[in-house]
Amino acid sequence: MTEAPASLAPVRPAIVTVDDDPSVSRAVARDLRRRYGEEHRIVRAESGAQALEALREMTLRGDDVAVLIADFRMPGMDGLQFLEQAMDLYPAARRILLTAYADTDAAITAINVVDLDHYLLKPWDPPEEKLYPVVDALLDAWRASDRRPVCETRIVGHRWSARSHEVRDFLARNQVPYRWCPSDEPEGERLLAAAGADGQDLPVVITPGGEALVAPGDAELADRVGLSTTPAADFYDLVVVGGGPAGLGAAVYGASEGLRTVLVERTATGGQAGQSSRIENYLGFPDGVSGAQLTDRARRQATRFGAEVLTTRDVVALEPGGSARTVHFADGSEISAHAVVLATGVSYRELAAPGIAALVGRGVYYGSALTQADGCAGQDVYIVGGANSAGQAAVYFARQARSVTLLVRGPSLTASMSHYLIEQLAGIPTISVRTCTEVTAAHGDEHLERLELRDTAAGTTEAVDTSWLFVLIGAAPHTEWLDERVARDRAGFVLAGPDLLVDGHRPPGWPLDRDPYHLETSLPGVFVAGDARAASMKRVASAVGDGAMAVALVHRYLEKP
Repeated sequence: MTEAPASLAPVRPAIVTVDDDPSVSRAVARDLRRRYGEEHRIVRAESGAQALEALREMTLRGDDVAVLIADFRMPGMDGLQFLEQAMDLYPAARRILLTAYADTDAAITAINVVDLDHYLLKPWDPPEEKLYPVVDALLDAWRASDRRPVCETRIVGHRWSARSHEVRDFLARNQVPYRWCPSDEPEGERLLAAAGADGQDLPVVITPGGEALVAPGDAELADRVGLSTTPAADFYDLVVVGGGPAGLGAAVYGASEGLRTVLVERTATGGQAGQSSRIENYLGFPDGVSGAQLTDRARRQATRFGAEVLTTRDVVALEPGGSARTVHFADGSEISAHAVVLATGVSYRELAAPGIAALVGRGVYYGSALTQADGCAGQDVYIVGGANSAGQAAVYFARQARSVTLLVRGPSLTASMSHYLIEQLAGIPTISVRTCTEVTAAHGDEHLERLELRDTAAGTTEAVDTSWLFVLIGAAPHTEWLDERVARDRAGFVLAGPDLLVDGHRPPGWPLDRDPYHLETSLPGVFVAGDARAASMKRVASAVGDGAMAVALVHRYLEKP
């Protein structure tokens, strides 16, 4: 790896280029240095691994990287794999893939996988026409973007520690950059010794300020890494409970229309959608978008309009008091508002097979658990579920795993999965779909080692060796904390609007001289949006629509309760 000479001036943002062909690598660096050398450092590498090492060193120094340029065809690690890993270190950097004409399909794949900004066909001569305009535009976009510094938050943990997994997942879902340091490797051992901890105290989190947090809870962790956890006021126009697509939609529309809005979320914004590796059927994103990217944009949009977003706030009760509605938190605190939108969403149902519960976080994971993808490289992965979330996870893990097996209880995928995703699965040779199949037991000591599978059609059982099982089944609503004042169906989903009427009559105890509004619950001024609502569509677009509609109904309620 070579680098332009450093100056005594403040460190300039870097443009990093990687190509295994030395002549091409030099040519790219030469053209870039000629145009951008005065204001940017040009960093050149001749392999993906070499470039990643350079990026890690730059991360430790706190350097900025503006643009990443990678050749697609490289041995060991191609440009697509490099850009995907580089995103973890510099998520705001703009990404360019260099391809030959025959590799344009790879560029299309890169758009879907790493949110590629541009691809250039080789050769790019003359650079004044083909290279510089592209880089100029990307540098302008980078300068205008929200570039939070890549913090040196480090997690020391063990691969099979359930709490270590939870901490990694918590930080990743909250868009907090971190570096994973295995406790049995030299750096992890050094950090444990510096923190006065040992292998029994995992995980240990080292904050950017050098503070060591030994086995921290989510609330402590959120506070130390700069997430907002405390409301700025006691009373609001609108409280949104839940930060999935419906809650984020309600927060955006509420705040943008002048309502004093606060969104409270017990773990991380995004909900199930935020954990999706790729959402390809959401309006306005023809090339798809990851759940994390969509969530991050929505959260920033809500806060730009003035909404507060609070994390690690577990809501345990909802109480009316005159015209106010009070939300109680698990720590005993509370906030009140004129109106409330319930957007608590759903969670994946637990798998009841023997041995599963003891191995959660140690090879068995609920949701796609994208933070575990690197550990699955070259491994056999099993996914339980037949809906879109399971299919998207299968596509994601197939990029690194040796094989991915989708275990589906039903006879086919057609009733539960979108057609485009079924076709995508069929086109990936390392993915297999086993229908009429159930997990009947899980075995392992320190971690998952073996599954027992039952073919319900044939009545046969077999054992398979694996250390990775991801469960994405069913939908259990987060409504157990609501009392009888908010009517729910037998499955716990919240009833609203017309569903509350019985033979055309208003629900018992309804105090107002009007029917409930469309998304209004049996408690006036409390609305429900998204997956927690009975008979909802269980799609991202419909959840966002619910959130927007709920705000329109909140306005109607505030004007004339």
